[in-house]
Amino acid sequence: MASAQLQELLEMFAERAVAFAESPPSLEERRKGAEMMGKRFENLDGITTEGVDADGVPAEWAKAPDVGGGAILYLHGGGYVTGSVISHRGMAANLSRASGCSVLTVDYRLAPEHKHPSQVEDAHTAYRWMLKNGVDPLSLIVAGDSAGGGLTVATLLSVREAGDPMAAAGVCISPWVDMEGTGDSMKSKAGVDPMVSYQGLMEMATHFLGDGDRRDPLAAPLHADLSRLPPLLIIVGTAETLLDDAIRLHEKAESSGVDSTLEIWEDMVHIWPWFAPFLPEGQQAMEQMGDFIKEQIGATIPQA
Repeated sequence: MASAQLQELLEMFAERAVAFAESPPSLEERRKGAEMMGKRFENLDGITTEGVDADGVPAEWAKAPDVGGGAILYLHGGGYVTGSVISHRGMAANLSRASGCSVLTVDYRLAPEHKHPSQVEDAHTAYRWMLKNGVDPLSLIVAGDSAGGGLTVATLLSVREAGDPMAAAGVCISPWVDMEGTGDSMKSKAGVDPMVSYQGLMEMATHFLGDGDRRDPLAAPLHADLSRLPPLLIIVGTAETLLDDAIRLHEKAESSGVDSTLEIWEDMVHIWPWFAPFLPEGQQAMEQMGDFIKEQIGATIPQA
């Protein structure tokens, strides 16, 4: 049974939808709104943060107490047009606590000012910077939510094609991997998803790609050759229009010989782990991701 906190979130989303319909926000307002939302649900107790220049790509480390040698390259969501280190600082903090890893969140360039493949280029540059600065690829995880979930797969593909040392695993939270919105859940879940709509996704895809190919494998990994990727954990909620993106990504990964795990959470909304400090199911998902990451890299978390 879903928590009372989830119902509170749904009511908040409903109020926000009404406000947006009455007065559609500008792109800059949406970006500021994403950062305000992130701050509203962040818990940085005991977390240390440090901004860094990852070979020209702005990024920020988040570290919980007693982190081990593992590291996570985190790619934020926001449809490639919003989101930042600020909006996802809380997500990085919670993931560091759950996994025992240091988390590097990348402030990759955003569309429409910077179209594809700028985002993949920035993520790959940050990945190489981590390797150059001593991160063992066998202790490196690439993770992301929504657009960042798709970018997680695209980054692993870029790493594979470049012949760079491959990360230990990838974690995709509510991933967006289809720039055409062809999944059945785009329609079947339209009445229950309070955050993501077909129309909104297509608008962001246009910002992201312009006149580019909506089946470009590095923009829409659903159309990529996924062979030789590391193990993947894909999590998604049943109240998401992107449900079928996650399911199809998992099926394609499995058919390509990838060790892929799909976890479908009943009643959960888009990127619900973002709300972990408030939402019990978000914290449970964080712990599940942390367990997966520790299993993949052999990290341990000191027990309280």
